[in-house]
Amino acid sequence: MERGKNKNKEGILLESGTNEIEVMKFRVLGEYYGINVAKVQEIIMSDKVKPMPHAHPAVEGIFKPRDTLITVINLAYYLSGSSVENQPRDLFIVTNFNKMTIAFRVQSIEGISRISWKDIQKPDKTIANGEEGVATGIAQCENRLVTILDFEKIVAEIAPETTIQISEIEDLGDRPLCECPIVIAEDSILLRKMIDDSLERAGFTDIKNFNDGQEAWDYLSSIKNDPDLYDKVNLVITDIEMPEMDGHRLTKLIKSDDKLKKLPVVIFSSLIDEQMRKKGKELGANEQLAKPEIGHLVMILDELLKKFQADKPNM
Repeated sequence: MERGKNKNKEGILLESGTNEIEVMKFRVLGEYYGINVAKVQEIIMSDKVKPMPHAHPAVEGIFKPRDTLITVINLAYYLSGSSVENQPRDLFIVTNFNKMTIAFRVQSIEGISRISWKDIQKPDKTIANGEEGVATGIAQCENRLVTILDFEKIVAEIAPETTIQISEIEDLGDRPLCECPIVIAEDSILLRKMIDDSLERAGFTDIKNFNDGQEAWDYLSSIKNDPDLYDKVNLVITDIEMPEMDGHRLTKLIKSDDKLKKLPVVIFSSLIDEQMRKKGKELGANEQLAKPEIGHLVMILDELLKKFQADKPNM
C-alpha cells in the first residue's frame, strides 16, 4: 500500500490529508441524511429489540447479534420527537465511535458519495435551532442536499455519561497553572465547551478556539512569520470531522510547513481506531486520543508541552 493512503471498509483507496470524506446516505422520515463511512461498522436488517426500562424515549432497547449486546437508537423518534411505526424493511446502521458500538434505525440506505469537506456547509443558527443543532453540515451529494448528522451530539444528549466528564480532571488533583498557548479546532459547540471547561479546570489559561480546521489554519498562517510565533501557540488540538477543513488536512499542512512543523499536534477524535491511528501517524500527528478521554488528554498535553518548552526552536 502506498504511503499516506488507506483503504476504507469498502476497499476504496483514500489518500490521507486530502480533506475528503465518504458519506453514506440514508433516509429517515423520507428525508436524506448522511454519516461518515468511517463511523460505520456494518449495515444489517432490523431485528427484534428488547425494550429497557427508564431509557431515553429515542432508545428502542437492545438486541444481541453474534453474542454482542448493542443499543438501538430510533433516529425517526429522535429527529421528530414523536413515535413512528417501525417497518419490516428498516435497517440498522451499526456504528463504532467513542469506543462504543450503537445501532441507529433508518428506513433505507441510498449509497455512498465522496466529497470535499469544503463542500460541506455548517447550518446557520436559524436552521440549527439556536446555538447548535444536530447537523455537522449540509452537503450537496449529486443532485440532493444531504444533512450530515452529528452522531456524537445525539449520543451525548441521550447518554451524557458517555461523553467528556469533568470528574476525570478533578481526579487529577491540584495542578499548577499553565500559560502555554493552545489552539483548538473543534466544530461542535457542545464538545468545544466541554473541552474548554476541562482544560481550564486542569490549569490551562491560554486557549484559542476555532470552529474548524480552516479557521485554525488561517490563524496559524497569519502568525507563522511572527518572531513571537511560539509566544502565540505551543500546541494544536484538532478534531477530525469538521466542515471546510478536517483535522487530517490541518495536521498535514502544519507538519508540511517549515515554520510550523515543530508544533505538537494532538488529534482528539471519536474516530480513533487502528486505521485512523495509522493515518494520523503518517501525517505527522504527535499523539492521537479517542474522545472522551479528557483526563488522558491532559496528561499528554503536560508531556508534549514540557518537551516543546525544553526543545523550543529559535525563530
